[in-house]
Amino acid sequence: MKQIILAFSIALLAFTQARAVDQYKEVPDWLKFAPGRTNIGNMHGDVAVSSRGEVYVSVMDKKAGVQVYGPDGAFLRNVPNAPDDFHGFVIHKVGNEEFIFGPRLGGGNILKLALDGKVALEIPGSAIPDEFKNKNKAGKAVLALTAMDVAPNGDLFVTDGYSSDYVHRFDSTGKYLKSFGGKKEPYKFNTLHKIAIDTRFDPPRIIGCDRGNNRMVHMSLDGEFLGVIATGLRLPAAVAVYKEYAIVGELNGRVTILDKAGKVAAEFGTYTGPGVGGNRVAPDKWQPGIVISPHGVAYNDHGDIFVAEYSVFGRVHRFNRE
Repeated sequence: MKQIILAFSIALLAFTQARAVDQYKEVPDWLKFAPGRTNIGNMHGDVAVSSRGEVYVSVMDKKAGVQVYGPDGAFLRNVPNAPDDFHGFVIHKVGNEEFIFGPRLGGGNILKLALDGKVALEIPGSAIPDEFKNKNKAGKAVLALTAMDVAPNGDLFVTDGYSSDYVHRFDSTGKYLKSFGGKKEPYKFNTLHKIAIDTRFDPPRIIGCDRGNNRMVHMSLDGEFLGVIATGLRLPAAVAVYKEYAIVGELNGRVTILDKAGKVAAEFGTYTGPGVGGNRVAPDKWQPGIVISPHGVAYNDHGDIFVAEYSVFGRVHRFNRE
């Protein structure tokens, strides 16, 4: 018990020492499982929050591809038609309605779903030219799409983070526009795992998690490489932009908040123990406020932070803004 209290205190101390960033407090055991479940389920996905404060979690389960929890953590429902391979997804408002936007990791197609699960748009993987795809051993062009986001003008940006490291751009109707990025100069990406539209800048730009290179990068919406904004991270896997800050979930056991200049404003939840970055650490080994393998990050309207783990058991942290 003393070790748990000490670890939690260290996590909070990182916030206390932050420069001009809000302080947060872990909410232990805030999420309540669906009826009949003893855990969330196998997670290699993401987390997003609707304007109503409902928390959407993607799970590798054909019966529950996306689970929905209330602001109080109570299980509400599963999203009909949601696939079990949403590796990365976002909730974005179009007009007065919110939609789930996500590419399927295994399926290779891109979906826009209403929050009730109705399919509003589907873009097949074949819409992306083969010249921007890697080839498998049989010589077939393949995709391994890992994340996406939506620009203010409605354009869709999707990253092929487990394959070519290209970013593919579509308009709001699903029309293919262009591809950029990849493993060659000037990008030199090594697993461009997840991306977000960085609205802190005018015009907006893309902020990307170049996971294998342990760095965060910026690109223009037209694909110009604008530069590296942070290095020395611990396998950055997910990013969300909240006000003047970028919240980065690092797969190797840490969450970092970067300011607009890319400098560290806060670090918290650090873990360096057995199983860091993996998905097999059992719940009886978990510690409040300590993250083991962050794979998705999101925030609600109040600024509370949600961190989804890569875990066969499923785990979503909540850190409330004080």
